[in-house]
Amino acid sequence: MNKDNNSPWQQIDYTLLFLIFLLLCISSIAIYSAQFSLPVHLREINFVLRQVMWYMIGAVAILATMILDFDRFKQISWYLYGFGIFLLLLLRFSPEYIGSYELAPIRNGAKSWFVLPGLGSIQPSEFMKIFLIISLSHIIIVHNEKYAVRELREDFILLGKILLTSLLPIAIVMEQPDLGTAMVLSAIVASLILVSGIRWRILFGAASTFSLAIFVLVQIYFRFPKFFEDYILDSYQLARFYGWLQPYEYAGSYGYHLITSLKAIGSGQLQGKGFNNGTVYFPEAHTDFIFTVIGEEYGFIGASIVVSVFFMVIYRVIHISIESHDPFGSFLCAGVIGMLTFQVFQNIGMTIGLLPITGIPLPFVSYGGSSLLTYMIAIGLVLNVASRTRKYMFD
Repeated sequence: MNKDNNSPWQQIDYTLLFLIFLLLCISSIAIYSAQFSLPVHLREINFVLRQVMWYMIGAVAILATMILDFDRFKQISWYLYGFGIFLLLLLRFSPEYIGSYELAPIRNGAKSWFVLPGLGSIQPSEFMKIFLIISLSHIIIVHNEKYAVRELREDFILLGKILLTSLLPIAIVMEQPDLGTAMVLSAIVASLILVSGIRWRILFGAASTFSLAIFVLVQIYFRFPKFFEDYILDSYQLARFYGWLQPYEYAGSYGYHLITSLKAIGSGQLQGKGFNNGTVYFPEAHTDFIFTVIGEEYGFIGASIVVSVFFMVIYRVIHISIESHDPFGSFLCAGVIGMLTFQVFQNIGMTIGLLPITGIPLPFVSYGGSSLLTYMIAIGLVLNVASRTRKYMFD
């Protein structure tokens, strides 16, 4: 028996929306404090106002995403995937004045943005995350419907489809070079593979192969460092790992980021220094290192509250995924879970020295138009699934 006959718009998950509103408040307060530690030429920019503006644009994106039944995204998944690849290739072969080599020092030489005069910059790889989630979910659902009773061969075919579809965007993003975004795309792929129904012995074999590949790469690095730097990771990407493993020896580059981040978070202690009372200067405070601002000014208690809000967001998406009666909706939610979980873990981990610095922003909190819009569209997909899930009295 259906508990209600409400329309999808009457079944919006307000709990999830409230959590996103909390992140908006946290983001605005943290960015306001971070502005005072930015270079002089950036302090004149009202990043808080811009962030709120992007949240408003994101709210419109959520509404637009919810207009179309999420099941319809299967019909346009390959168009979205093709459009994403087109944008990545267009950026790859565009002139340097269109790409953002010289836009700001935080770009680190990565050609990952379109520079739009008067509007700022757009990062195509951010939107590719959403397109990849939709495309892979479509692949999995079509394969599972075609092979209701699967043998080992069919599982390998599905794994091959997923990896082949994912390889092209990840390779293009790696070439930009943007290791952080490539890692997020890989996390999306891994999360969808885990819930795809592929046998665990195949997944264990794939994990073992991946571990062996990492071991081989390490051996190549120690034995043929020149080859490794020329064909696998750029020097600035390697510098991120050096700065993580030996921050004081590489204090002139990425070690400086980690040292100042640890100093700021450590000085916050239990309760923090209070709103706008941060005293440790560190670069990129309003973007990649926004969690450092929170840790310094609000201490362990404030940082724990932020982590708890993220935990509740991810828990809510998991709940919606489990409740969905449509496998495609569950796969969409699983991809969003993989994306958000990895990005939160990676960003917070890099600010406390647990993981290497990769330039991944903290979802919903770090300043950034393309990234925030991507997260809002992802939440729109989840809300779409939740609003069209019928609940029954005897479920």
